[in-house]
Amino acid sequence: MSLHAGRMQRGPLTLDCDTVIVGSGAGGAPVAATLAESGERVVILEEGPHVSGEQHGQMRPSQSVRHVWRDGALTLAVGLGDSPSVNVTAARMVGGSSAVTGGVCFRAPEAVLSQWAKDLRIDDLQPNAMARWFDQVAKDIHIEEVPANMRSKSTQLFIEGGAREGISFEPMSRNTHQCNGCGRCNFGCPHNAKLSVDRTYLPRAIAAGAELLSDCMVDRIVTDRGRAIGVSGVALNGPYGQRGDAVHVRAKRVVVAAGAMYTPMLLQRSGIGRGSRALGRNLTVHPSFRVMARFDQPVRGWEGALQSAYSKHYEPDGMVLNSVFVPSGVLAATMPGFAQAHAKFRNQIDHLAMFGGMLHDDGGGRVHRLPFSREPAMTYRMSPRDRARIPVLLDRMAKIFFAAGAREVFLPVFGLDPVDADALGRIDWSRIHGRQFECSSQHPLGTCHMGSSPDHSVIDPTGSVWDVPNVFVADGSILPTSLGVNPQWTIMAMALRVAHRLVRA
Repeated sequence: MSLHAGRMQRGPLTLDCDTVIVGSGAGGAPVAATLAESGERVVILEEGPHVSGEQHGQMRPSQSVRHVWRDGALTLAVGLGDSPSVNVTAARMVGGSSAVTGGVCFRAPEAVLSQWAKDLRIDDLQPNAMARWFDQVAKDIHIEEVPANMRSKSTQLFIEGGAREGISFEPMSRNTHQCNGCGRCNFGCPHNAKLSVDRTYLPRAIAAGAELLSDCMVDRIVTDRGRAIGVSGVALNGPYGQRGDAVHVRAKRVVVAAGAMYTPMLLQRSGIGRGSRALGRNLTVHPSFRVMARFDQPVRGWEGALQSAYSKHYEPDGMVLNSVFVPSGVLAATMPGFAQAHAKFRNQIDHLAMFGGMLHDDGGGRVHRLPFSREPAMTYRMSPRDRARIPVLLDRMAKIFFAAGAREVFLPVFGLDPVDADALGRIDWSRIHGRQFECSSQHPLGTCHMGSSPDHSVIDPTGSVWDVPNVFVADGSILPTSLGVNPQWTIMAMALRVAHRLVRA
C-alpha cells in the first residue's frame, strides 16, 4: 500500500503492524521514519488528505485555507475573564501543521530545558543531553539561516527602527533549501523549497516500508485486558468525504501524535488518562500579536521571505519579536472598517509594514470534550502576568515603527482606528478589555505533558501514558511548558527522543 488515500478505499480495512502512529505531522513523522528504518512494520493514519507539495504550491492562499487548514483556519480558544480569544490555526493534511508554518526553527532555550530537567527530575532533558536530538533534526530537515538579502523592506524598516531604539536583530533559521523569498510559506511553497515533514521524514518512512493511510479518522485506541492492541476508526470515503467504511489496525504499540488539540481528545474517548488531573489542561499557545504601520514610501512587504529576522531583546520579559508578512490578498481581508473605510485601508497595502510579537505564556488553556462531538472546545485564561504584558508589547512594537518613520500604526485592537505617535501615548490601555485584542497562535502545546509522576502529568519520561501499557505520545502536547519560541524543532527533537527509546525497548 505504501501511501494510500482513504477516500479511495472500498470496503472495510484491517491492517496488522508493530506500531500504529496516529498523526503524520512534526511528532508522528520522525517517529515513523525512525521505527520503520529500524525494521518495524509501521502504519501511519492521518485524518487529512494527501496534498503533494506541487499541488499545494499551485493553490491560491484562499484555496489552501479551504482545503488543508483545519476549520478554514477559524479554530478558536475562547478567552475567559479578561483574556483575549486566540485564533489557533492548524493543518489537516499529510504532513500536519509543518506544511503550513513559516518554516521557522528555534532550539528550545537552554533555560527552559534546564528548568524542565530540574522541576521534573528528568536528567536527559538537560540541554547537553537534548543536543543530539536537535542536531539530528537539523540534518534531517536542512535548517539554515535566512540571508539578510532575503529580508523584505517591511522587515528591514522594523530593524532600522529597532536600531534607533537600541534593539538588535538576528537572522531566522528555517527548514528550507533554495528558498527565493516569495513569501508564500504558510500557503504552499510554489518552489518546494520548504522542507516540511511530508518532504523529509515521511518519504524516508515510506521508503523503509511504512504504510500511510490518509483520509482516516481514528476514533478510539482499542485495549484488551488493560493493554493497547491497536486502534479503530473510519475511512472518510463516504459521500462528500463523510465517515465511511471501518478501519481497524492491530498493533503491538500505539503512538498518538495528533497534536495538542486532538491527542487529549483521543485519549479521553479511549478511557485513557481518566485519573490524570493534567489531561487536556496546561494548554499554552504563545499568544501572538501583529502590528502594522503605514509609511509614506512604498514598502511592498510581500517581496521577501515571509519570516527572516527576530529579536530576543525583550526575552527577559517573556517577549520575542518575529518578522512576518502575509500575501496581500490575505492581508486585505483583515484590514479594518467596512465599505469605503475598508477600501481606503485596503488601497494602502503596498505602503504597509508588519511585524509580530509573541509571549512566553503560562499554561492557562484547556481542551474540553463536549458531549456528542468529536471536536474539542478550547478555553484560554491568561495569567495576570501575561495579560499585563500585552499593552507593553504592543506599545514597544509601535514605538519601533515610529522610530523607523511610520506615519501611523494599526494596533491589533478591535474597533481602534490607526494611531499616530501622539495618539499612541494617549491610549488608556486599562480601558481595553482582553476580548478586544486580536490574537493568534500556531503553537498549541502541553495538554498531555511529560512528567516524573502521574500526579501532575499524562506521560512518563519515556513518552508512555501512565495507566495503559503500549500507548505512547509524541507531539507538541508532551511539552511541559511553553518555550517562548516557535516549537517545531523542539517537537521533532522530543519525538526522536521518544522514538529511539522505543527502538531500544
